[in-house]
Order: sequence, then C-alpha cells, then structure tokens
Amino acid sequence: MRRSRRMFDEYQMENSNPDQRYSLAYKRVKRIKGFYVHALVYVLVNLFIIASSYTKSSFDTGVFFRWETFSTALFWGIGLAVHGLSVFGRNLFFGQNWEERKIQEFMEKEKSEKWE
Repeated sequence: MRRSRRMFDEYQMENSNPDQRYSLAYKRVKRIKGFYVHALVYVLVNLFIIASSYTKSSFDTGVFFRWETFSTALFWGIGLAVHGLSVFGRNLFFGQNWEERKIQEFMEKEKSEKWE
C-alpha cells in the first residue's frame, strides 16, 4: 500500500504543472523553517530558565537540580520532538528506497542459504 501511494505521488509530481510543484515545495520549506524557529526559541527560552535558576540557587546544587528547573525543557522537548517528526518523520526511519533495499537483502540472503 505504501509503495503504491509513493508511486502515485511521484506520478502526480511528474505530471503536475510547475506552479503546483513550486507551491508544494514552498509549503515544505515553510514547515521546515517553522521547525527551526521552534527549535531556536526552545533553546533560548530553556537556557534562560536554567541560567536564572542557577543564579537563584546561589550555587547550591540541591536547589538547582529540582524538578521545576527542568520540567519545562522536558515537556516542551517532547512537543518539539513531535513537531520534528511531523516535519521530517516521513523519511526518518524508512527512507525513500527502504522497501526495495530490504526486499533485495532478503532475496540475496535466501539465495546464499540455498544448497546448490
């Protein structure tokens, strides 16, 4: 099912006009840019929170290593990871030709295991 969907999408891209392809590419770039802005804000805000907590603790590690210090970074990090998967997730684990490579691998393995 997945392979047929990808082939259909490739067929649609080849037969679509340049304006449609540009529009799809533009939307993809905007999503990637949105993720990078999200990641930058995440880093800056959490650096500020952790740095301010460090200065308030007066160098007392017991006060610094509390749940409140890192909970924002943890939960926001989960949200950032979900955002990243929504942007990059399609090809993150199973790349474009993963199915074909895996089929070839199994065929070669089976061929080498046969007694001739």
